[in-house]
Amino acid sequence: MAPLTFFLLLISSLFLSSQANLHHHLQPSETQDESFTSILVSQQGLDFIKDLLISKAISSIIPLQLPATIEKSARIPFLGSVDMVISNVTIYKIDVMSSYVKPGNSGIVIVASGTTCNLTMNWHYSYNSWLLPIEISDGGSASIEVEGMEVGLTLGLENHEGTLILSLKDCGCYVKDIIIKLDGGASWLYQGMIDAFEEQITSAVENAITSKLKDGIVKLDSFLQSLPKEIPVDDIASLNVSFVENPLLSSSSIEFDINGLFTARKKVPVAKQYRQTWQPSVSCTGQSKMLGISLDEAVFNSASALYYDAEFMEWIVDEVPDQALLNTAGWRFIIPQLYKKYPNDDMNLNVSLSSPPVIRISEHSIGASVYADVVIDVIEADQVIPVACISLEISGSGSVKIVGNNLGGSVKLEDLSMSLKWSKVGNLRMYLIQPVMRTLVQTVVIPYANSHLGKGFPLPIIHGFTLQNAEIIFSSSKVTVCSDVAYSDSDHLNQLPIRSE
Repeated sequence: MAPLTFFLLLISSLFLSSQANLHHHLQPSETQDESFTSILVSQQGLDFIKDLLISKAISSIIPLQLPATIEKSARIPFLGSVDMVISNVTIYKIDVMSSYVKPGNSGIVIVASGTTCNLTMNWHYSYNSWLLPIEISDGGSASIEVEGMEVGLTLGLENHEGTLILSLKDCGCYVKDIIIKLDGGASWLYQGMIDAFEEQITSAVENAITSKLKDGIVKLDSFLQSLPKEIPVDDIASLNVSFVENPLLSSSSIEFDINGLFTARKKVPVAKQYRQTWQPSVSCTGQSKMLGISLDEAVFNSASALYYDAEFMEWIVDEVPDQALLNTAGWRFIIPQLYKKYPNDDMNLNVSLSSPPVIRISEHSIGASVYADVVIDVIEADQVIPVACISLEISGSGSVKIVGNNLGGSVKLEDLSMSLKWSKVGNLRMYLIQPVMRTLVQTVVIPYANSHLGKGFPLPIIHGFTLQNAEIIFSSSKVTVCSDVAYSDSDHLNQLPIRSE
């Protein structure tokens, strides 16, 4: 039964979040069937999940009571025919000595070998002997040890309309040997009991384990199909985690391709096009990491476009470190005509992006181009009067980091150019205004952006697992996170459908 757990938690661990009980439906778009994020679980990752969760799987299925009462008659020398019954056969302990999971062309092969099981049972016998005219009976309990049990199964995994479909291609259980030890009763019947019931007990154990495997696969398939296709990020955005294409199985890893783009929580009838510049794949520098997650730059640009459409990139600046910048008196040498027309009036700076920021990822860095309009407003008698608009072209460089299970980052200013878009106070000397705009960007715009970027967005990994010793690798048009994972005890795993009914 343990191998079922390996695969169940392997798949579940990749795509659950703490909001996994929230179900959303994707807005149809032209990018629905494209993959912009790939997730690879290496052999080290498979082994880690297996070793961590096998104990939880065993505790979830034991005690396991075999359904049948076994009856048998045997002829014992000098006694004649003996009728024997065993009942209440229950597996109460399972130890797995070695196991492995191996993906390949034929499917995902999972084998547990050298497994031992400990069982208890009740036994009863009765017989009529020619030596005595009365029926003789006895009964008691017995302990059984199953040795050298091997359990194996082969699973198929396919994508169907964004959801994983799990199928059982083959499964089986083989018991090499059993040892029965009677507690109570007539010990001189010990060998007779073994001869009578060894084969039937063996068959009952094999059938029970196989049956639980099949039941578990059905439940797991249903569970996988119920996983949400979106993970909420905030009130505005969700991550589209619907599967694209079938999982790619190699001899030492499993790779899953998902859409990975940001989508609006409140759906709007606007579909955006994102050009896929690479075939999704995960490439880590070494083979020691358990998990690799690759994100195309289209993922970041989809977030940029989404928050831009939601008018999230517009704000009024009414407080800056240098408060003189928000009064016309502070501008009297920069824009004299502004101070002359509105002497000592307070000001606001209305900042809005004219288009979504454009993110570019190269082998060494992340770059961003931002186009913004800054409207200079004068506040006079509680009236807001727009007096000029300056267009900014901001070039920035970014960095990314792991914040828990989120991918966060920050941006810094590299270059700033500007032009006058319109003015109600005559021509402006842009070379005098540029230092003011640079100060505005450095002290207000960049910190504001970094306060949001620093929080990051969730990577597709189960709640309860955390990335550990993560490395971030840049390549042409993508960012790859290569990481080990650590586990902290959580009730979320106990909610998975592995418990026997």
